[in-house]
Amino acid sequence: MQIYIVSIFPEMVETVAEYGVVRRAIECGLLSLGYMDPRDFTEDTRRTIDDRPYGGGPGMVMKFGPVAAAIREAERTLPEECPVIGLTPQGEIFDQTVAERFARLPGFILLTGRYEGIDERLIESEVDEELSLGDFVLSGGEIAAMAVIDAVVRLIPGVLGDEHSALQDSFASGLLDYPHYTRPKEIEGRCVPSVLLSGDHAEIARWRHKQALGRSYIRRPDLVKKLHLDEEQQKLLDEFIKEQELATTNEQ
Repeated sequence: MQIYIVSIFPEMVETVAEYGVVRRAIECGLLSLGYMDPRDFTEDTRRTIDDRPYGGGPGMVMKFGPVAAAIREAERTLPEECPVIGLTPQGEIFDQTVAERFARLPGFILLTGRYEGIDERLIESEVDEELSLGDFVLSGGEIAAMAVIDAVVRLIPGVLGDEHSALQDSFASGLLDYPHYTRPKEIEGRCVPSVLLSGDHAEIARWRHKQALGRSYIRRPDLVKKLHLDEEQQKLLDEFIKEQELATTNEQ
């Protein structure tokens, strides 16, 4: 996979390539990261990439010319089916489904903004899709770009050490992940659930699925509402709710 990042702070995004799964993907030849700085495509000695907004108002706006030139230079080395993704507040929320879709692409370009934004005409002419991490404000799109890269790259076949790891991540099934435990068996009076020590893999799988359903029901009910629970899943969720009610009663 080839990913290009268009940013006036490419050195900030470059750090994502130094750690974890992204670094492993690059070392294994499964990923190539490229960087385009719009400042390299300016025509004045000050390398100006922003200007005052028409209509007045605070802040500055990134200019069309340098940013468009940076995007077009990146496009020259990528297959035609590689989209340009603008990381903007008005974009679609980036989630696991979007990450899985991107992981099937040969590559893409991530456009990161700064200041008050980018000239809208560039969004209209150069950007294929807009994405947002959520309803909060960042100083620029670089952090969002790193999050997108990490989420997508871990889904590339061969990147993770265990091919089943990505399938068991939170949100991979539309639910939060189940709780995890490791040694020792007891810590300050808190014990590992006995089912995990039983060696019964079928019961362990059932318990984990029940916990994922229950945890999502409590912490992210919106996720459960999106799913069409089958009979077994509904049974597991009902069991979880009853167990929680019983535990609450015993504590009282």
